[in-house]
Amino acid sequence: MQQDYDLLIVGSGLAGNCLALALKDTGLRIAIIEANTREQLQTSPAGDRALALAAGTVMMLDGLGVWQGISHAATPIKHIHISDRGHFGKTRLSAQKEHIDALGYVITARDIESYVANLVSKAGIDLISPARVIGLISGDQEICVNIKQNTQSLNLSAKLLVGADGGLSSVRQLLDINQLITDYGQTALITSVKSSIPNNNTAYERFTSSGPLALLPTAKNECAVVWTRSNEDADALMSGNEQDFLAELQKCFGYKLGELSLTAPRRAFPLSLICAEKLVAGRAVIIGNAAHQLHPVAGQGFNLGLRDITQLAQMLTKQHEENKDIGAADFLNAYAVSRKKDHDWTIGFTDTLVRIFANEWLPLAASRNIGLALLDHIPAAKTLLTRHAMGFAGQTNSTKQ
Repeated sequence: MQQDYDLLIVGSGLAGNCLALALKDTGLRIAIIEANTREQLQTSPAGDRALALAAGTVMMLDGLGVWQGISHAATPIKHIHISDRGHFGKTRLSAQKEHIDALGYVITARDIESYVANLVSKAGIDLISPARVIGLISGDQEICVNIKQNTQSLNLSAKLLVGADGGLSSVRQLLDINQLITDYGQTALITSVKSSIPNNNTAYERFTSSGPLALLPTAKNECAVVWTRSNEDADALMSGNEQDFLAELQKCFGYKLGELSLTAPRRAFPLSLICAEKLVAGRAVIIGNAAHQLHPVAGQGFNLGLRDITQLAQMLTKQHEENKDIGAADFLNAYAVSRKKDHDWTIGFTDTLVRIFANEWLPLAASRNIGLALLDHIPAAKTLLTRHAMGFAGQTNSTKQ
């Protein structure tokens, strides 16, 4: 039976577009279904967020032909400074001491999203937009997808459907895939600041009793801010004026970078750990935020998602080259199994950081600060932490290629 496409991807954000880009030369017939117009995607407030790209992620983006087009917009992280507010413990990581150019890079989501979207457009991959998936039926030979485009209802078929349509994924909901949700009771406050003292390409991760505060270098005297507060504190900080917000931020971070001043609007995003109970159902698989949403404490969300995409693209390419069914149950289950170790490791690491550093119980606070202080003087332990920061810890060999 001839399907309309081999592969249908729902969602033209970073996850969906990167997967399409990875498969553009395979000979697979691919189409992307997107609910929003290009203009809506480009003007979304989510595009303002800063992404911390791990060194391993940069390698994968380079393999996709993306990195050379966005590297000029990215700021290298040469140092990482980790501290616990009100306590003595701190750890410092250095790219030079690990004999690498950078521990990672910082770039705005919009810069990378726009470039990847342009590459996908030039690749001639079909884009069906704006259109919403309103139904699907998975059969033995194909998956049938019903979409609504403007006032028209269309039916498409494919061997495989990939849901890359974000945290509110319609594909996941239509597949009846449940989510495991841990509400942290926290909100991420996002903005940018200018500092009177240069940041020296240093990323700061400062743990506080109300949540972590990260300042990520975006220019010599500019940083992106990801500030986690309790929901109540966040509401108060967002409803107050900019001067009060800045005063509280300065108090929380200190004066290591001198005086801070706001250079961007404040935005707020509620935080939860959200994991789909499974990645596969019938002839469909979910990736990116449709599969997992992490706390930003370790900056691993997009990095983990891109490793999912790279692994899936490698396996799909091999399956297609061997003339095998890319939607076969055993194949999709093998993909899910191949990602389990990395998911468990990265999600567990992130969740543990949130819980350990948000707990002010005195014995635990003392233990974690002794740990940070010791870590700063143990090269082997530092190297392991650096591998986490670079996105290499917990990966299988196939995801490091």
